[in-house]
Amino acid sequence: MTPAELSRTVLDAVCRAVDAGELDVAPPERVTLTEPGPGGCGDFATNVALRLARPAAQPPLHVADILRARLLDAAGVGDVVVTGPGFLNISLRARDGLLTGLVREIRERGAEYGYGDALAGRTVVLRVPYEVRAEVVADAVARIVATQGGRAEIEHGEPVTLRPVPAPEDPAPLGPDAARWALLHPAPHDRPRITADHLVQREINPLFRIRYAHARVRALVRNAHDLGFTAEPGELGFAGTAGSPGHDVGTPHPLQTPLADHSRILRTAATDQAPDRLARHLLAVADALLPLLPEVLPVGEEKPGAAHRARLALAEAAGAVLAGGLSLLGIDAPEHL
Repeated sequence: MTPAELSRTVLDAVCRAVDAGELDVAPPERVTLTEPGPGGCGDFATNVALRLARPAAQPPLHVADILRARLLDAAGVGDVVVTGPGFLNISLRARDGLLTGLVREIRERGAEYGYGDALAGRTVVLRVPYEVRAEVVADAVARIVATQGGRAEIEHGEPVTLRPVPAPEDPAPLGPDAARWALLHPAPHDRPRITADHLVQREINPLFRIRYAHARVRALVRNAHDLGFTAEPGELGFAGTAGSPGHDVGTPHPLQTPLADHSRILRTAATDQAPDRLARHLLAVADALLPLLPEVLPVGEEKPGAAHRARLALAEAAGAVLAGGLSLLGIDAPEHL
């Protein structure tokens, strides 16, 4: 079950409770899922019970108990725990199933994976000073706002609504990609570093790690084609684990959380006008992806099997997220590096 499917499952539980007369409230248009907060548990959490409590004229814990009973009957849901004032913490039955579902969803949605409607129909006015970093940040924010159904208008003049700390010098000598990364990766209140280390082609350079991970994925796809197999989502096939070698039994693959979190990151980056959050997220995806890459292709006399196809599909999905995210930042994702 993917996050999108789980969101629809929770919304269906609300609708069934309304139809049964357990809740007298208009169902929300959508249900937002997040990672469980402090004191929470499971794979995902939602505050939908808290949102519905006041219009339903019922205590949040009572609303949460009603929805919990409905969710426990849903396919793919293993357990639901109510914590705090009424948060629903949801555990899915199969972690591998969640990861496989994520990979399938990314392959189906392609470049639009993670897109939402948080800003649907809204126009966001970005009034910036005439300064290079402000211009670059505004351009990235406009791209990300569009992923949430909104439209951004970039203007100049007072009062300024978007004013990141200016660049200390002209970033143009770094080249377009490294310059944009240098301006976008730091938080808006941090002064960007316009230094040559952004051009270093080694793992100490965060932008290099992201682009290298993407280029390695594209190379693996070409290599797999030469070996006569293609990607197919499924079990990763690491003996005794649900993740990569060295992980405990039942531990989800390190890519599961960042891939599942992609839609939330895009939504937050759009609503908070913070492209730096997307930049850091892409680095988390790349760092979780790189250890998987040596395990994708068969070694020696080993024949390509279902596990290799599944690993290739997972790598492709992560690579697609990297390429899409870099594009939103205005940075190229090369096929070769």
